[in-house]
Amino acid sequence: MEEKTGRWQKWREKLQHTYRMVIMRDETFEEVGSYKLNLLNLYLVLSTVVVVVAIAVFALIAFTPLKRYIPGQVTGGNSREIIRLNQEIDSMSQAMADWQLVMEAQKNRLLQRMDDAEETSPPEVLPDSVLEVEELENAEIDNQLREEVQIDQIGAAMRSGPSGNPFENKQRLEQLFFVPPVTGEISAGFMPSQNHFGVDVLAPKNTAVKSALDGYVFLSDWTLETGNTIGIQHGNNIVTFYKHNSSLLKQVGSFVKAGEAIAIIGNTGTLSDGPHLHFELWYNGKSVNPVDYISF
Repeated sequence: MEEKTGRWQKWREKLQHTYRMVIMRDETFEEVGSYKLNLLNLYLVLSTVVVVVAIAVFALIAFTPLKRYIPGQVTGGNSREIIRLNQEIDSMSQAMADWQLVMEAQKNRLLQRMDDAEETSPPEVLPDSVLEVEELENAEIDNQLREEVQIDQIGAAMRSGPSGNPFENKQRLEQLFFVPPVTGEISAGFMPSQNHFGVDVLAPKNTAVKSALDGYVFLSDWTLETGNTIGIQHGNNIVTFYKHNSSLLKQVGSFVKAGEAIAIIGNTGTLSDGPHLHFELWYNGKSVNPVDYISF
């Protein structure tokens, strides 16, 4: 018993031992301040701080809205709000159910009216979009018919011969004077066995391509292989083609004079590998060598 009393006495003495805490500048060792303290006072201060912090945290959680964010904690205010939200959800669900019933009734009435209208309705009227599509299709068919009639008229005009047409009477090719479409070097000759039914003539860029004879333009369009192409129907069943042009100067139905510019030389179409004119001369439905009748 005396041994335990001695230990407790020694512990109390240690707690009551006084210590001095001195604060000094590191560079000059000048004393800034000093404080007396002992272990008992330090223990009391730390205990007080811990108790104050615990009370502050408890008060913050107990008397502020922070308690709502702690899992498992539901306050009376929160419970009332949850009940109110549940009541609003129930009322909204009931309103939605009533609205669905109303919509279903409206749908049934509309279907009934449609059935009654079908029994007594007049012939169906097509929508504007369908009518527009049909009008476009009819317009395309009408344009095709107009082009066919126009080509037929061109052929008839060439067979009868226009006023002052020097080829009104039948003449052989050797008796006709052809205007060279362009003047230049021939890079590829007439080779029907290789499906080359004309001659390729090289000429400077932007050179005007001329009509070989008087005639009517029956073709003025672009194709994938020959690019910008013009075809002219002449008298005496003569047809000429001018291919790979950069631009066309005449439209279908135009009457052109011999030597009149009809296109600009170019390099259009997949069968062209450089600026030139591919010229074809057809007589009585057969291709002939243009070099035999035209001096390029």
